[in-house]
Amino acid sequence: MADFPGKVSTQTSSNEPQRNYEVPAMVDMDFIKSVPGILLFTEIIVGLLVWALIASTSYTSIPAYGWVMFVSVTLWLLSIALFVVLLLRFYQSLPSVPWPLVLMVFYVVAAVLYITAFLADAVSVPPQWYLWHGHLGASAFFAIVVTLLYGASSYFAYLDWRGEGQNAAGSTVPV
Repeated sequence: MADFPGKVSTQTSSNEPQRNYEVPAMVDMDFIKSVPGILLFTEIIVGLLVWALIASTSYTSIPAYGWVMFVSVTLWLLSIALFVVLLLRFYQSLPSVPWPLVLMVFYVVAAVLYITAFLADAVSVPPQWYLWHGHLGASAFFAIVVTLLYGASSYFAYLDWRGEGQNAAGSTVPV
């Protein structure tokens, strides 16, 4: 009984979990600040404008807008998925995938598809007296903007694929 007070722990424990308000370690904040990250985020925003402007009209009366909607919505969804993969570093769990090559092919294909969508969009803009002329004209403008953005991303992905973008010590993302 003499050593009883020395063996008793006086610390209290709490069943309430500790809260952590920091950004998780898996989120790559450097990617958001990089040129490829900013380009990808801008592609998502401008791509949203393209299909939202067309979707707000009665686009089904002009068949070319079906193609434009298909390209813009598909690439918008794929760009969001790619942004999440790169932001959360999911590419690190698949080291056998050649990510610089995959990104370059994605961006080149996206630029080619968007140039066809832009041409279909621009040629199909109806005359000024048409009710939705402004929406469809604006969608053509944003389609060429997002085409140029995908072209710029293609260039940066090409530089990364060739290893000319930066040295290996400075590379934080596979873009």
